[in-house]
Amino acid sequence: MLGLLATAGLATLAAAGYNTMAPRSQLFGRTFIGAGRGSRLLALTFDDGPNDPWTPRLLEILARHQVHATFFLIGRYVAKRPEIAQQVAAAGHVIGNHTWDHPNLIFASPREVETQIKRCAQVLQQTVGSHSNLFRPPFGGRTPQALRGVRRCGLVPVLWSLSGWDWEAKSAGEVENKVMGSVEGGEVILLHDGGHRQLGADRSYTVTAVDHLIARCRDQGFHFVTVPEMMKAIDD
Repeated sequence: MLGLLATAGLATLAAAGYNTMAPRSQLFGRTFIGAGRGSRLLALTFDDGPNDPWTPRLLEILARHQVHATFFLIGRYVAKRPEIAQQVAAAGHVIGNHTWDHPNLIFASPREVETQIKRCAQVLQQTVGSHSNLFRPPFGGRTPQALRGVRRCGLVPVLWSLSGWDWEAKSAGEVENKVMGSVEGGEVILLHDGGHRQLGADRSYTVTAVDHLIARCRDQGFHFVTVPEMMKAIDD
């Protein structure tokens, strides 16, 4: 009996650990992950910027395709590269909160969660003015108490339903194939224009992949929208 109880306890802990990081999981509270299957909408999202030179180059690609995306910016990088954050906003993209310095919130106290969010929100307000109420937890990590802290700050948590795994890719083609191999419609797609460890992370593969992805997805009848536009389409 004790052995069965111990096994059950370990299984419960493993499940809880999995759900703190699994982007599609809704066990610890509702998060937005997409429009659902059957939709012809796709939402490109980019984490960990602003980051030069890759964020500006990505903006050029998006402008050429006339696509608007959703950027989750790290507060301390906004403070260091305010002009790039302003370029993102001026181009009409949606800006969301990605904490001040990208900690994993599963290890953070409620006070730390709110401090991270508020510091990022303050620098965003000072730099770009009014912006969205969207929030993406670093690494996708969250707990029930972390999500409660997010909502106390008036923000809506956004995860993703499809990742290009671009932070570990060995080529642009690898990023492109990971997305195209799984896209069905309705996905929030996770990509990165920066890196959380430092400014200057090489995102050349992402920029090239995005150029190809937009064209290929449009050829298949998909339409690119921002996360707020996708949310509105579901509500309408």
